[in-house]
Amino acid sequence: MTRLLAPLAAVLLALASATAAVALDVRAAVLRVDYPTLLPISRYDLKPDDLGFAGAVLADEDNGTTGRFLGHTFATTMVATSPEEADAALDALLNDGIRLIVVAAGREDLLRLTDRAAAQGALVFNSRAEDTVLRSDQCRANLLHIAPSDNMKADAVAQFAVWKQWSRWFLVEGSNPADQALAEAYRQAARKFGAKITDERTFEDTGGTRRTDSGHVLVQRQLPTFLQRAEPHDVVIAADATDYFAAYLPFNLWTPRPTMGSAGLRPVTMHGGHEAWGATQFQNRFEELTRRYMQEEDYNTWLALRVIGEAVTRAGDAAPEAVEGYVLSDAFELAAFKGQKVTFRNWNGQLRQPILLYDGRITVSVSPQDGFLHQVSPLDTLGLDRPESACKAFQ
Repeated sequence: MTRLLAPLAAVLLALASATAAVALDVRAAVLRVDYPTLLPISRYDLKPDDLGFAGAVLADEDNGTTGRFLGHTFATTMVATSPEEADAALDALLNDGIRLIVVAAGREDLLRLTDRAAAQGALVFNSRAEDTVLRSDQCRANLLHIAPSDNMKADAVAQFAVWKQWSRWFLVEGSNPADQALAEAYRQAARKFGAKITDERTFEDTGGTRRTDSGHVLVQRQLPTFLQRAEPHDVVIAADATDYFAAYLPFNLWTPRPTMGSAGLRPVTMHGGHEAWGATQFQNRFEELTRRYMQEEDYNTWLALRVIGEAVTRAGDAAPEAVEGYVLSDAFELAAFKGQKVTFRNWNGQLRQPILLYDGRITVSVSPQDGFLHQVSPLDTLGLDRPESACKAFQ
């Protein structure tokens, strides 16, 4: 028996030695840029102080569970900064030797920080900015997108509306640039999937308070009047990226119709009520850790760091170029509690992922919808496909 066990022991010892030789200390960071904003319409939407960071803590735990068998350790530095101090905050992370950085920032700050990181050979993961141009002519070779684009979310809503045969849309958009960009994404989605926008209205952002004691009284009187005499439509599509008016739309329409987009049925990457595909244990672990429900920002950060963890585990290398090379390859895939594994588009750095359609309590549906086909992946029916993207950085 001793003679039989000796070879096995030798093999295990060799494996242990090999594992120890390639053990890695993986250091990453989450840089969150906090902007001055008005209070949200509903106090349910107040942002917790650990927004996004809580997802990073959970990701470190998950990465550590796998990494422990290989001798890898995972540690994430979390920094919240103002836009004015963002460059200095990034420089401090780079000077500390961190080269894998998740950035939660708006488009202009994200691009500037990404270019600054590129000079030091760092890889950036976008967890917030949804501007479609970042996946097109403003893409960067060292920038990978975890957050879905405006077009991906608009396409997710459009597919469900078309599947329901709600093909006539009444588009209501805000007056801010982000609202207008989102509205354009819905126009493109309508053209893409054969819907028709029968009427459009623009809700002007006057800069006033949205949470006064008389707010609901004024809305109840004014909003239906603003929406009356619209052309016949099946559904109201709200494009309100700045959270100014859309929450008031349901039950305040002139003509009773479903509301989708920025209110009613909303496209999200994750929400606290989602339980399918093993997500219950995922939600429970997050809630035990934070004493609150998961939000999109938490999930996006968690997913970015899990991408790093999976790449390091499979490639055996934590260098930025090795991580990016692996995740953009056909070998990469990652379970994300949404029914199918997620992968990256190697032509613009966008993560392919299903989009949940959420009504405030449950997952009503998940896009891409059945019947929407693509020669590579049904997930590529959401957002810019390869011929539609002007990104050249990954060629």
